[in-house]
Amino acid sequence: MDCNWFCWPRNYNFDFEEPQPFSLPLPIPDWPQGGGFAEGKICIGNLEVVMVTELESIWGCSCSEEGIKGATFYKPKEIPEGFYCLGHYGQQNNQPLHGFLLVARETTYNARSTSPALQKPLDYTLVWSSFSWSGDENGEECGYIWLPTPPEGYRSLGFVVTKGPTKPSLDLVRCVRSDLTDTCETHDLIADMDPMFPDFPCQFWKVRPYHRGMQGKGISVGTFYCSTSCVDEVLCTFCLKNFDSSLQAMPNLEQVHSLINHYGPTVFFHPKDIYLPSSVSWFFKNGATLYKKGIKMGEEILSGGPNLPKGGENDGEYWIDLPDDSRNSSVKLGNLASAELYVHVKPALGGTFTDIAMWVFCPFNGPATIKIGLLNFSLSKIGEHVSDWEHFTLRVSNFTGELWSVYFSQHSGGEWVEASGLEFMNGSNKPVVYSSKSGHASFPHPGCYLQGSEKYGIGVRNDVARSKFAVDSSTKYKIVAAEYLGGAVAEPCWLQYMREWGPKVIYNSASELEKILSYLPLNLRLRAENIFDSLPMELYGEEGPTGPKEKNNWEGDERC
Repeated sequence: MDCNWFCWPRNYNFDFEEPQPFSLPLPIPDWPQGGGFAEGKICIGNLEVVMVTELESIWGCSCSEEGIKGATFYKPKEIPEGFYCLGHYGQQNNQPLHGFLLVARETTYNARSTSPALQKPLDYTLVWSSFSWSGDENGEECGYIWLPTPPEGYRSLGFVVTKGPTKPSLDLVRCVRSDLTDTCETHDLIADMDPMFPDFPCQFWKVRPYHRGMQGKGISVGTFYCSTSCVDEVLCTFCLKNFDSSLQAMPNLEQVHSLINHYGPTVFFHPKDIYLPSSVSWFFKNGATLYKKGIKMGEEILSGGPNLPKGGENDGEYWIDLPDDSRNSSVKLGNLASAELYVHVKPALGGTFTDIAMWVFCPFNGPATIKIGLLNFSLSKIGEHVSDWEHFTLRVSNFTGELWSVYFSQHSGGEWVEASGLEFMNGSNKPVVYSSKSGHASFPHPGCYLQGSEKYGIGVRNDVARSKFAVDSSTKYKIVAAEYLGGAVAEPCWLQYMREWGPKVIYNSASELEKILSYLPLNLRLRAENIFDSLPMELYGEEGPTGPKEKNNWEGDERC
C-alpha cells in the first residue's frame, strides 16, 4: 500500500473545540525542602529530563461515528534551553487536556561509549495522513504522522505530527542512544480508525514501560504510538531508562507526610454496609486468633502481631480467624473509630513518579448481591470471608509533586483514573474514594458497578455512595513501608505475616445459584451461567485473603 495517501469519510470534522487544560482544584503547595523531589528536573544517568505540561495543539479531528473517538495531538509550548523534544503527545477529545512530554539534555557520556546520548534523526517516514477528502488541494489543514529515522545505534521514542505535508525539521526532535532506552508496550487506546478504514487500519495508543513496579527502570516519555501497516511495532516502541540507582527525585519521609496530608482521599463506605473497617490493632485486641494446621485450639494474637509467623510464603499452615466467643458477631462489624489507612510508598516509572498505596482493612467481607436484568438477589454465603484487604494508589509526579492519577482496586482487577476524572472534596485537592457495600472494592464515583456483564445487566453488584461512614486518610494513616528510604520506616510485625487472614471454608454455592437461575427463562439462564462461570473462583468459597505484602502489586505495578 501507499502509506502517504488516505481517504477520510465525510463524517469527520477537522474544525472543532479542542480539550481545555485541566488543573487541580487548588494550587500545589510548597513542599518541604530536601533531596531532588519536586525540583523540576531529574537526572537519570547520562540524561537530565524535564516534564513539560504546557502543551500546544498541532492537529486534531472529531468523529460522529459511534464508538470512534476523535483525538488531538500536541507539542511542548516551550522547551527549556539546551533540552530537546523526543516526540509528540496525543489524547482523546472527550476529556480535559492532561498530559506531559519529557524533554531531555545530555549530562555526561557513558564510560562505555564515546557516542553522544542524543542525535538528530536521519530522516522521517510518513506513516499516516488525513489528506484527501477535505477539499484542501495542498493538504495544508490535514494531519500527518511521521516516524523519525534514527541513526545506527539509536532509537526513536515517539512519533511527530505536522499540520500540512511539509516534512518536519531534523532539528525538531532527538533520537536516544539504544543503551539508554527500555522497551514499551501499548495500553489505553486513544483512537481507533479501523472500522472506518478496514483496508488501511490505523490506531493511536498510549504507551508505557514494559518493565514497571519498584524495580522497573523504564520511564514514560509521554509520547503516543501509531499502529499502521507502515510501522514495524517491534522496532519503534521504546522509552527512557533510569540508570541513577539513587532515585534522587523520590520524596523523603517529611515530604511523604506532606503529600498524604495534602492529597489523602476521604473513603466513603456505603450507608447500608454493616461490615466496616477497623485498625489491625483493634482486630487483634478484640480476640483475633491464630490457628495452625493440625492444632485444635488457636492462640490470641498479641498487639502488633509479634507472635505471628514471619516471612516465607502462603503454605496453608496458618490462618487467622475471628474470636470463637461472644465477641465474634461484633468484631465482624469492624470499628470505624479505630480505622486507619496503611501506607506503602514506592518508586514508579523509573523513579519519576511516586506511588502511595493506601490499604484498608476490614475484619469481614459480607455476602454478594447478584443482579440479573431488573432483578436483584441478596445471597446468604457467596462472597463472605473473614478479613478483607483492599487498596487504592495515588501516583504523584516527582518533577512537581502534582497528583497525576489514582488507581482503584476492584477485586481481581482495577482501573487507573487520571486526576482530571476524579471527584474532589470541596475546597481541596483530596480525591473521593467510594468503597463498595460488603465487598469494599474502590471506585471513583457513586453508583452501581457490575462485576460481570454491563451489556446484559448480569453480575455481582458493587454499590457505592456517600454516607456518614467515612475515613479521612489524610489524617488517619500509618506509613508501614518505604523500602527506598532504607530503615527510615519500621515495618510492623503483622506485615511480615504472609499467610491467610481468614479460614478456608468450602460450601455448596451451586445450590444457591441454581435456585436463582431456575427462575429465569432458558435463554437468560444460559447467558447468566456463562457470565457467572467467568467470575473469580474466590467468589464461590470462603477464604481469607493474604496480607498486602503477599500481593503482586506490592513490588509490581497495579493490575489493569
